[in-house]
Amino acid sequence: MRMAPRTLPSRLLTTLVCASLAFAAGAQDNGGVRLPDLGSSANALVSPQEAQDYGAAMLRQMRGLDMVVDDAMLDDYINDLGYRLVAASDKPKDHFSFFIVKDSVINAFAAPGGYIAVNSGLIDITNSESELAGVIAHEIGHITQNHLQRAFESSKKDAPLMALVLLGAIAAGAGAHAGDAAGAVLMGGQGLMMQRQINFTRKDEVEADRVGIQTLAKAGFDPNAMAGFFERMQDTMRAGAGGDSDVPELLQTHPVNLSRISDAKSRAQALVAEQKQRPTSSTLVKAQWEKSTAPIAFVKDPTSLTTRGGKDGLDSYALMRERVRVLSDDALQMTKYYAANFDHQREFDTPANRYGYALALMRSGNGGKAVEQIQPLLTAHPDNQIIQLAMADAKLQAGRRGEALVIYADLNRQSPRNRAIALGYAKALTDNGSTAEATQAADMLRPMLDSSDEPELYRSFARATEKAGDAIRSGEAYADASYLSGRPFDAMEQLKRLLKRPDLDYYARARIQARISDLTPLVMELRKRKVQTEDNPDGRTQQLQREGENCAGRLCFSAGQR
Repeated sequence: MRMAPRTLPSRLLTTLVCASLAFAAGAQDNGGVRLPDLGSSANALVSPQEAQDYGAAMLRQMRGLDMVVDDAMLDDYINDLGYRLVAASDKPKDHFSFFIVKDSVINAFAAPGGYIAVNSGLIDITNSESELAGVIAHEIGHITQNHLQRAFESSKKDAPLMALVLLGAIAAGAGAHAGDAAGAVLMGGQGLMMQRQINFTRKDEVEADRVGIQTLAKAGFDPNAMAGFFERMQDTMRAGAGGDSDVPELLQTHPVNLSRISDAKSRAQALVAEQKQRPTSSTLVKAQWEKSTAPIAFVKDPTSLTTRGGKDGLDSYALMRERVRVLSDDALQMTKYYAANFDHQREFDTPANRYGYALALMRSGNGGKAVEQIQPLLTAHPDNQIIQLAMADAKLQAGRRGEALVIYADLNRQSPRNRAIALGYAKALTDNGSTAEATQAADMLRPMLDSSDEPELYRSFARATEKAGDAIRSGEAYADASYLSGRPFDAMEQLKRLLKRPDLDYYARARIQARISDLTPLVMELRKRKVQTEDNPDGRTQQLQREGENCAGRLCFSAGQR
């Protein structure tokens, strides 16, 4: 087990600047000719490893602000989809990571280091997996064509402002309604940066379209989906009436006109004609997967529950869209939403919506009723692992632990490396289980830790090892979970308390000291800059004073302006 990816704490401010510029990358709009690879001028600003570290730091910050949908099954799905596209892109060996943002705004963005975010609101309004893949392929195009480096190079003069915006966002996250406040600060700065960037990046958008459409086709998706999705967004905007507030964020950050849509359609039609001549060219073959840097689960032995095109007739994409909808909204409201629509719209009664209703019921604490919703789905699709896992979760919540354990054990035998199954099984073994069962849960989770930065995996391992009697390993895992959740001060305090234990052996002491050494520069830098986070409320007055000094005579977005 390790303390997550290495960081560059001494460059925290640069990290924040670069992460903020990632939001501006969505504002790139292109025009025509394919641009050459960027020379050393921009690449020298940020190395590939630094960019990856910046993106990872941004993701931890967003987790700390509760802006990320952290769910193992959805994480597998979005990364499986993303890596299908990466494997068909121009740079299959580059690092990429995909995640879902808990935001109803229709948008997506690319960040340094190959980090690509898709808002839950965007997934919610897609009509097909090809539409979702089209948006992701477009963002992959921004990265493979070095648009982020270009934006960073042309925006160096804006760095102080954007650094202040990100610092303000972190501070805002410590107050009441943290998510809304932090989001408002980020979006305010993002809007200003995008307004400044848009004139520099008109050509980038169309280039990302063209590269993305080609990637779509090579990965076996509908190459018309990207243009169709943007066109549908425009139609929705026109039908909805007037004002900037009616314009989907995706169209504000990715401006679309008829010329761009026509160009995308022409490109897609040309690729469709090419596919008809060479049908196998659009199929993603094993050799392409082997070229990619996808996690091992997505390459040689796919155990994802959400593999596209299930044989049992269920559309995994539709199930995952409902899962995103439920996990991104208020549980009680979602329960009412499904119940009302089932009562008034016959066509609403689909397997995906029944699955969503069951999830909403479970999130509301009504596992017994969720079992009733899942049973007809399981009867119709007895081999579908998504439905089987939902039944196990519902039965566990309904107090039918023995039945749930049987399902979990069978699923784990089928897919021993699947995190969603492992997390559910570990919870069932640990909660109200014996010491032996908790040990079994810990042994099952331990091999997954080194390849994951998901906080819940570490928390689940910590609970299992604690019940199994290994308080030291448990404490280390809780500290890792805090760090990955954007709480470095909490992680440091937990590790310091662990180091005082009299029962540490040589190896445990060495592990903990190494973790403290890794965290110390980051914590010192945060304290030096008086950056307030949820786990470090010190320095708010000094921070606001500093912002006031830096913002004299110019527009700034302060944490106090909320």
